[in-house]
Amino acid sequence: MSSNIAELEKRREAARMGGGQKRIDAQHSKGRLTARERLDVLLDEGSFEELDMYVEHNCTDFGMEATKIPGDGVVTGSGTINGRLVYVFSQDFTVFGGSLSERHAQKICKVMDNAMKVGAPVIGINDSGGARIQEGVASLGGYAEVFQRNTLASGVVPQLSLIMGPCAGGAVYSPAMTDFIFMVKDSSYMFVTGPDVVKTVTNEVVTQEELGGAVSHTSKSGVADNAFENDIEALLAARDFFDYLPENNRMGVPERPTSDPYDRVEPSLDTVIPASATMPYDMHEVIRKTVDEGDFFEVQPTHAGNIIVGFGRIEGRTVGVVANQPTVLAGCLDINASKKAGRFVRFCDAFEIPIITFVDVPGFLPGVSQEHNGIIKHGAKLLFAYAEATVPKITVITRKAYGGAYDVMASKHLRGDLNYAWPTAEIAVMGAKGAVEIIFRSDIGDPEKIAERTKEYEDRFANPFVAASKGFIDEVIYPHSTRKRIALGLRKLRNKQLENPWKKHDNIPL
Repeated sequence: MSSNIAELEKRREAARMGGGQKRIDAQHSKGRLTARERLDVLLDEGSFEELDMYVEHNCTDFGMEATKIPGDGVVTGSGTINGRLVYVFSQDFTVFGGSLSERHAQKICKVMDNAMKVGAPVIGINDSGGARIQEGVASLGGYAEVFQRNTLASGVVPQLSLIMGPCAGGAVYSPAMTDFIFMVKDSSYMFVTGPDVVKTVTNEVVTQEELGGAVSHTSKSGVADNAFENDIEALLAARDFFDYLPENNRMGVPERPTSDPYDRVEPSLDTVIPASATMPYDMHEVIRKTVDEGDFFEVQPTHAGNIIVGFGRIEGRTVGVVANQPTVLAGCLDINASKKAGRFVRFCDAFEIPIITFVDVPGFLPGVSQEHNGIIKHGAKLLFAYAEATVPKITVITRKAYGGAYDVMASKHLRGDLNYAWPTAEIAVMGAKGAVEIIFRSDIGDPEKIAERTKEYEDRFANPFVAASKGFIDEVIYPHSTRKRIALGLRKLRNKQLENPWKKHDNIPL
């Protein structure tokens, strides 16, 4: 008995030390926390319950049998964040560079299986050089087992990936299938092949940061959602973000107490729209003045800035917000904006999160580049996502809603539940200038006639009343009452029931 207790303590200590003090110091010197330190920050104090601490790899090739470290490069288990259950794994870069072995993969699969059984979110902290080369196909098979569980868990429990070191090869595809990815600037990387291989194959010279750093992936590629300055900031943001997420696809959104009255009036919204239709304004102001206490967690803020997506709360309950941003590309929908918002809408729909849409969109972005890169197919993703969604959908048109973009942005025709418009709303096929030049092509040479026709068109369509007269707008509301209208709408829609026709799965244009 006493010998077993001594062995227990010995193995626990070995697991806690990972790859040893020298490698722990090296991790700290790079500004990175260790796998266990990260879990200490992420989880409520004293809540972590570890699984598989004593697991070791089973590889006997290349002298690997001589080096076995308990835990095998990943710390797994469960804990709580602000009292709510979460399953976690945290890769340990000090053990074989965090590389994934067969046993390492089995540990991750176990926590994902457990999370699925009980309906709890999964947070993965990734810090890995990829597959463990010494294990060959066994490691590759381990990745595939993880991928399979990422796929099955998608839409069942929320999955969040925190990239906190290098992730190469297969290590990037598991995060890519999760719902959200957070990265750390100057210390986390995601790439299929690193700079050395890129130089060999394509003759391109590029740094790690340029190729797959946090800034590159949150601004250019859109692979990651948010970038943070250091490990601590990223982990604390994950705690904050977690509070918005439901536990699973059956439990409904979390609720937290708020002192912000549901009927709070915001007089400043009555003057937020500029006098000139061509002048921009910041839609963030509208969002923050509508949600509880101005608290809005934006997702992908540096990618496709012409559309805003993120989470807020109304009466303490999570809502997803999608909004055109007039300060970037005049709020036009382009390829990146459509993909960004389409994915977000589908996440909200999967987890029964109501969607609030603020609309100010002149249309889809024209141009050769957009057409040749597939704006038709990619734009259809957002259209498809909104049309498919069965969650409560409340839409507020603040200014422009032109063309197909009017349809796409949660219009009444796509089963919008409550569609409101401000008095400043303009709902038309296109803007007055373009419309007049098409309808009255013969008058283009006569400036007076064109001016007269433009005014005629504006009088007809530069208001929300034509659409309202057809029932496409439920009510024209004062901007200052926006929060109250949304709050009352959400109350009414809380027990909404709507089912799509049975299908094995849809065929959204991927």
